[in-house]
Amino acid sequence: MYELLLAEISAQNGDASSAYQLMLDAAQKSRSDQLYERAVEIALRARAGESALQAAQSWARTNPTSESANRYLLQILVGLNKLPDMVEPIKRALASLQPKERAAAIGQLPRYFVRVTDKKQAAKVLEQALAPELNNPGTGPAAYATIGNMHILDGNNEAALEAAKKGHALNRKAEEPVLLAIALIDPKLPAAEALVSNSLQAGARPELHMAYLRKLLDAQRLDHAAAETVKINAASPDFADAWLVRGSLALQQKDLVQAQTALSQFVKLRLLADSASNTETAADQGLMQAYFLLADIADQNGKPDEAQHYLGLIDSPQDALRVQVRRANMLARQGKLAEARALIRSAPEMQSDDARAKISAEAQLLRDNKQFVQVYDFLTEAVQRAPADVDLRYDLAMAAEKLDKIDEMETLLRQVIKDKPDYHHAYNALGYSLADRNLRLPEARQLVQKALEFAPNDPFILDSLGWVEFRSGNLGQALQILQGAFQTRPDAEIAAHLIEVLWDLGKKDEARTVWKAAAAQSPDNDTLRQTTKRLGLP
Repeated sequence: MYELLLAEISAQNGDASSAYQLMLDAAQKSRSDQLYERAVEIALRARAGESALQAAQSWARTNPTSESANRYLLQILVGLNKLPDMVEPIKRALASLQPKERAAAIGQLPRYFVRVTDKKQAAKVLEQALAPELNNPGTGPAAYATIGNMHILDGNNEAALEAAKKGHALNRKAEEPVLLAIALIDPKLPAAEALVSNSLQAGARPELHMAYLRKLLDAQRLDHAAAETVKINAASPDFADAWLVRGSLALQQKDLVQAQTALSQFVKLRLLADSASNTETAADQGLMQAYFLLADIADQNGKPDEAQHYLGLIDSPQDALRVQVRRANMLARQGKLAEARALIRSAPEMQSDDARAKISAEAQLLRDNKQFVQVYDFLTEAVQRAPADVDLRYDLAMAAEKLDKIDEMETLLRQVIKDKPDYHHAYNALGYSLADRNLRLPEARQLVQKALEFAPNDPFILDSLGWVEFRSGNLGQALQILQGAFQTRPDAEIAAHLIEVLWDLGKKDEARTVWKAAAAQSPDNDTLRQTTKRLGLP
């Protein structure tokens, strides 16, 4: 007791060295986890890494099953960049656990290496440390998945895929290798998706299907995602989340009947689950989203009262502004634009960014109703109040472009680029605007390519690049770029450009096919309408 008192007094007086030694001696004599932890803490606060390591090693030898001792030891070894020394502590820590606990602990190992610079060495350390598990059907799949995830971090996706295959072969019912394969899905690695597809056919849990579904959504493979929701609904009709995704996708595809059915089923299942678990439905964001979508369907079906009913069911404070904006949009469609603007302005500001969001919402309301002069005037005032807001200046530039104030647009966009050089939207907007007017095409290409450096897979920036190539007379290259962009994101604006290129190339049947698909999705899109009218479609 006296030794502990001296240790704490020394620590308070700034004598970390004496405090550490006294505390470590006390810990070794008493074999106390608490005293070992205190010795480690004293050393860490004094930035004495080697001393902290000595205490943690002594602690782990004294109590090999202590999770805290092993956690400290691994963290300190990482901090000292002694990765090879982690192999035995990892083996020792895992050996003390039961199989189920061991599999879970294996899955947590990559977090120790997140800040490690040499990810390849980290992967080798894990391969060595997990070698005893690789032939065990119970823990081997988790071990292979952990090694694979580390290979993803070191940029070696091929090695990660090989790990997924080995883990899956060891135990075809294990989920960890399948989740790893889902993370690896890419056109360059078709075997990853093949592994996933084969696994999901064998009666996998709906949660595993949902992981695959999220990957499809991230990749904008919407048709494939919609088909996957149908499979999940058929195999697990009581799994609510898949109904929500199915309804959302059906609404995007303008299938209002299927969207209504799927969303209503989601609401039914979620309310039953919330009732059974006494969960507050107001906190259920999935349910709030379903009500938003159902209100949208009712609005599109010309049922404003039903839409208002669904909006009235949304009582989460964070959604208050969204509800008000949706009601404002409904008013505007009834010709009550002034009343709609007033409704947005009167919305309560429940969150820190709501004031800014209200400006964006009002500007969008005016755009949607083709009040382009009012948009420009409104945003001019907003920029005067907040001149440092680059997003507002970008929006004002786009409003100026709509009124053919090209010089002002260019000045604003160049100011945005100067103030925020990584604001890729500004490069893209300026490059596209120049190309659309057949102005300074080499510069337009440079601007769009600069935007692509920041967002290389953005379909809208690729659309701009395709349009630059079209204006430059490179029809073949334009076609290739626009087809890729449209496949990734079948947007009406991209479709209009693709139609024009196909038409100029004499591929009129293909142009009509694209037009039919785009018109079915976005019949009111102005760019699509103007393009098809000019070309004489259908």
